[in-house]
Amino acid sequence: MGRRRRKPLPQEPVQAIIESLAHDGKGVSHNEEGKVAFISGALPDEEVLYKLTGRRRSFDSGEVVEVLRPSPDRVEPPCPHFSGCGGCSLQQMEPTAQIHFKQQTLLDNFERLGRVTAETVRPPLTGPNHSYRRKARLGVRYVPKKGGALVGFREKSSGYLTVMDSCRVLVPAVGERIGELRELINSLEQCNKIAQIEVACDDQQCLLVFRNLEPLPEGDLEKLDQFGKATHLKIYLQPKGPDTVAPLNDDHQTTLRYHLDRFDLDFQFLPTDFTQVNGAINQEMVPLAVELLALSQDDEVLDLFCGLGNFTLPIARQAAQVVGVEGEQSLVERARENAAANQIDNAHFYAVDLQDEESGGVWLNERYSKVLLDPPRSGALEIVQKMGKIRPQRIVYVSCNPATLARDADELVNNQGYRLATAGVMDMFPHTAHVESIALFIRE
Repeated sequence: MGRRRRKPLPQEPVQAIIESLAHDGKGVSHNEEGKVAFISGALPDEEVLYKLTGRRRSFDSGEVVEVLRPSPDRVEPPCPHFSGCGGCSLQQMEPTAQIHFKQQTLLDNFERLGRVTAETVRPPLTGPNHSYRRKARLGVRYVPKKGGALVGFREKSSGYLTVMDSCRVLVPAVGERIGELRELINSLEQCNKIAQIEVACDDQQCLLVFRNLEPLPEGDLEKLDQFGKATHLKIYLQPKGPDTVAPLNDDHQTTLRYHLDRFDLDFQFLPTDFTQVNGAINQEMVPLAVELLALSQDDEVLDLFCGLGNFTLPIARQAAQVVGVEGEQSLVERARENAAANQIDNAHFYAVDLQDEESGGVWLNERYSKVLLDPPRSGALEIVQKMGKIRPQRIVYVSCNPATLARDADELVNNQGYRLATAGVMDMFPHTAHVESIALFIRE
């Protein structure tokens, strides 16, 4: 028996009143039967017409086609590609309202998922609303029907790449050159063998890593070289895995670095290393985390998911000793190199898979007075369940996912004997539904 075909979606626009925003920034509405619809481009309290883009048993999906009654928070999106590009979801919302929504999302998650309430709520950390993004992965796809190569982010409702010439959230050195990059790819003999372009910028320069699926001929290499020199962008190639990333030639060889002003620290990193995408917010976030730890010269501190030492080295400036633990060996090596380059000898680093329930070793057997956590989106449940063994006085938790932060707060407060002293958000990703959060837990 053949597979049953799905009924085509109705083409007639649907009218709806938007009740709230979901965690991903889509408007929430219910029809007369109570079925929920998640509508991209809508804001709370608006009356809109939307087209259905998907239908499932428990919910519908849609996109706004007309705003009948706009929210006072609605603004004209600054990017001409916003309606189609999936890189941003909230450009139609005034920036102050965006961060208020994100703060409320965090507090709602604490209450609903974590069964906890912060004793105080910190005012949001905010920075530039555009030209802030220093790390990105641009898709590249050769599509003859659309005029050749496309460069950019995926569309909102599909896996296709957006036809775009610029990006307002990327740093201008790259964001204003999306069209030039597309022309460059189209000019290459192997234009259909470039899979993506990774963007990595530091305080002074930008570097592009071209993922080339096959070796490029000399003519293509020459065009890349000329483009890089004309635009002052350093060009690297990646023929295979991340460890094959290398400069196009000696002229493009460079060292990426950023400086943390308040601690007078320099950090070197490789193009594929994890670093915070928003340099301005990172300059404010690190001192805030160190302040919340309330460090003294007697403190022994544990920094988990430490990366290349973004928090570890500033902590070392004010504590007796800090131990950084990270799952990626290459980042641990970078952290050690950065400690040595900054003449820090009281920071020690270990490579351990922290999401392995059996993880442990010398770093876990020590007694620490303070702990900093900066886990990936999946959170740190396996780690916070071990806090009863370490028993630190303070835990500062930096999170890029309010839901897993709330889940882990439940464990710390309701099972491990901590109180949630303060929490707040940091606008690391303006115009998107993503948010960075910070929370302080103090042992009762």
